[in-house]
Amino acid sequence: MTPQAAEGPETVGASRRSKLTPEREQEFFDAVVEQIRQCGYDAVTMDGVAATTRCSKSTLYRQWKTKPQFVAAALRSHRRVRFAGIDTGSLADDLRQAARATGEWSDQDIGLLQALGHAIMQDPELKLALREALVDPEIAALREILDRGVARGDIAADHPALPYVPAQMFGMLRTRPMVEGEQADAEYLAGFVEAVVLPALGLT
Repeated sequence: MTPQAAEGPETVGASRRSKLTPEREQEFFDAVVEQIRQCGYDAVTMDGVAATTRCSKSTLYRQWKTKPQFVAAALRSHRRVRFAGIDTGSLADDLRQAARATGEWSDQDIGLLQALGHAIMQDPELKLALREALVDPEIAALREILDRGVARGDIAADHPALPYVPAQMFGMLRTRPMVEGEQADAEYLAGFVEAVVLPALGLT
């Protein structure tokens, strides 16, 4: 049997998927994420993304068999760490900078989270992809900031408030829109860190 004759459906499918360039694939991902932000998850269709990106619907279905698979892949492609690399030499100043950086992108990402709210409760893959794209990288970067503060001697490793800082910072992104009807922007989060987080850590 020749190698060509030995190809099965999975091999052929993989070959077809490889024809998309990374740039073209990212164009699809950007289009679907933008549509979710603007219209909500339920309003997004393969037809709509195909029209926006000037491709055939069959092209999308060859790459991603279902809409949830497509959206999950798009979310993972948007994985970002907004405040990786912050290191002022002071834990207090690092947290101030992290708060402002968090606030600057909160509007877009919280809007995306809200647009996906019902869908992620129904689809574990979407929920996991959202965490991997928007939550886990930022939590890891924030914990690195805290660990550096401990290593420098800014704060004791067993300080009781340390484990709660990520939940404080990111919890405000979700709760302020619900409680006050406004986004937790850079100014608000900077004030929150100054008034709540730093005193809790004894860094006033």
